[in-house]
Amino acid sequence: EDSMMPRLYREAPVNAIWEGSGNVQCLDVLRAMQKSPRVVEVFLDELGAARGAHATLDREITRLQQDLAAPEDFEYRARDVVDRMARSLQAALLLQHAPTGLAEAFCNSRLGGEGQHNVGTLPRGVDCAAIIERATPQA
Repeated sequence: EDSMMPRLYREAPVNAIWEGSGNVQCLDVLRAMQKSPRVVEVFLDELGAARGAHATLDREITRLQQDLAAPEDFEYRARDVVDRMARSLQAALLLQHAPTGLAEAFCNSRLGGEGQHNVGTLPRGVDCAAIIERATPQA
């Protein structure tokens, strides 16, 4: 094997056994938040480091703050909230550490709205060549 891809594909079906289904993982996040409420504050602080870098991320951070402060029906909303937490953290890290075009492409295609974030679906005007070039291994 010349890359890690074959191993990743072999192990992919095992993830649900090791980590549980998506719903179980979301309930694990809820359990961690209930057990140690400080984790929410630390998470929001991490997102806050990227505040001001992208307007859509700023709106998503505000929305997450509201959702995480309202635990009454969190089990019902857990999958949506945890998904948005993951995408927001990815966006924050990209805005801090990746080339601007890549970070903006992620934010514009993955933040805001609900349930329409298919991988590979990018808005018009994204510099796809720059993303491909960055992802291509250099010899």
